[in-house]
Amino acid sequence: MAEASALLQVRGLTRRFGGLLAVSGLDLEVHAGEILGLIGPNGAGKSTTFAMIAGAIEPSAGEIVFKGESLAGVPTHAFAARGIVRTFQHNKPFESMGIVENVMVGMHTQVPLSLWQVVLGTAKAKSYEQQARAQAQHWIDFVGLGDSLDAAVDTLSFGQGRLLEIARGLAARPQLMLFDEPAAGLTAAECVRLAEIIRGIAAQGIAVLLIEHDMPFLMALAHRVVVLNFGEKIAQGSPAQVQADPAVVAAYLGQVKAEHA
Repeated sequence: MAEASALLQVRGLTRRFGGLLAVSGLDLEVHAGEILGLIGPNGAGKSTTFAMIAGAIEPSAGEIVFKGESLAGVPTHAFAARGIVRTFQHNKPFESMGIVENVMVGMHTQVPLSLWQVVLGTAKAKSYEQQARAQAQHWIDFVGLGDSLDAAVDTLSFGQGRLLEIARGLAARPQLMLFDEPAAGLTAAECVRLAEIIRGIAAQGIAVLLIEHDMPFLMALAHRVVVLNFGEKIAQGSPAQVQADPAVVAAYLGQVKAEHA
């Protein structure tokens, strides 16, 4: 990646839960258009790190800077408005809504209307709805759900539901997307398509931070990888550098090989 100012800078990030030190003094950065993988054994602190960057958990110490602004004290609901969007391991569609409406929900931070304009159905409100529907359609097509546009949400396959969640996240116009185990539960063919989508997201200048237990999937996708163990960063670099690092092999990749021996 180019040596430009990082979009996201994490410095000395620490989180304690009582006597447990879940994350300790973590430094990392992500640049626009970069795919950064975050790996480590169970309990390494990956999910806690994600939650702090997404605003769901307040750090015990350290600093999170996004686009040059410290996020200290910023309420959780304001993170999406600033351009940070997170997907989850489990799909969470609104089953009472259609696919287009589900994606439009992601635009809630951008609505330039008052409550009364919406209630009264003013010309401005109708114009915005048309634009929002067109934008939702764009992201639906981008993730490959265009052929399922008229399907009921509760009839979508698990993989299609994952794509719907990604489209909804993209509708929020993020500058940083946090993917939490996106390949979990997907077929091999769906993983190939997911990788194409994530590369397409990064190609638009959106930064991607990715947690994933599927090592072949992550290593083929990430530009750089950060490795955590017991809450501390033990390695970082290209996928090839990380996979050759003895500390990583001992702490994480070696365990994976042993489990499948």
